[in-house]
Amino acid sequence: MIRYRVVALVLIVLLIYFFRLIFASGGDRSQFYQNCLKFCTLDNCTQSGVSYKKELQWKHDPINKLLLWTCYDECGYDCMWRTTAAFHNRNWTTPQFYGKWPFVRFLGMQEPASVLFSVANFATHYKMLQRFRREVRTDSPMYGTWRAFSYICLNAWIWSAFFHTRDFPVTELLDYTFAYSMVLASFHCMVMRMIHRSSIVVRGAFSCLCVLFFVNHFSYLSVGRFDYSYNMKANIVTGMSGALGWILWCFLQRKKRRYVWKCFTFIVLATSSLLLEINDFPPILWTFDAHSIWHLVTAPLTILFYSFIIEDCKTLRKELVGVEDEESRKLL
Repeated sequence: MIRYRVVALVLIVLLIYFFRLIFASGGDRSQFYQNCLKFCTLDNCTQSGVSYKKELQWKHDPINKLLLWTCYDECGYDCMWRTTAAFHNRNWTTPQFYGKWPFVRFLGMQEPASVLFSVANFATHYKMLQRFRREVRTDSPMYGTWRAFSYICLNAWIWSAFFHTRDFPVTELLDYTFAYSMVLASFHCMVMRMIHRSSIVVRGAFSCLCVLFFVNHFSYLSVGRFDYSYNMKANIVTGMSGALGWILWCFLQRKKRRYVWKCFTFIVLATSSLLLEINDFPPILWTFDAHSIWHLVTAPLTILFYSFIIEDCKTLRKELVGVEDEESRKLL
């Protein structure tokens, strides 16, 4: 019963989260914002997009230039706050702009809290990978699989930080696709854990299938307009399958391997943390929104999951050595 509730929760969360990103928002659709943006660009920007009026030039410091902020972007940023103030003066709720809340920019970063917490997740994965490499022998079953999983996660968090720093079509593509790579990698590791005793041909074929599917996924989203609907469906199906598989495996192994509670707890807490995406709210201090806090929550949970990975690899190796010793005694 618990696993079905988890699956239902994942489905609801992903539907709400991705549909929230697809549609335009009240702020950027408002006439106030559109008029502000129109007159700001006419008054302050040349055709090359360079500001020549003094009131906008002060924002073009070296960091903003490095992060490719243009005069049009500056107008959008100013008009965002003007529109937000106008909404509040009328006692209306805080508007979103192009699917995002208004954030105070810091060092050129659009969403500084999400950037910081993405970096925190990267650092956590890196530290736990170092611990994994210290404590787990290279000849342990699943060693290579989990190491590849770690590199996939590290790559995904790098692009998450880039995307929250500057939202461009290319950074959006890389963030979304590599975020999916983590979901697919978790599903891959779940299946590989279940078939780790199978022949190398079977394991290799399944790994190749996953790689080919991701290449196709990335290629499809790279061509033409980004297909949010397809990406959502891929995440839902893969995420639900992975969560259900891990929970089922933990249930079956709960007596033989006492440490599987770590994996089960991680899946439940990680899924529960997605409630932050449902209970979305305007950013606290115009910096900390539900999405950034979700990134903050996932960092410590990573430690728990790696603890499970390390203990499971050690146990598998002990079992492998025990089997080899038994076979040696039989030969003697």
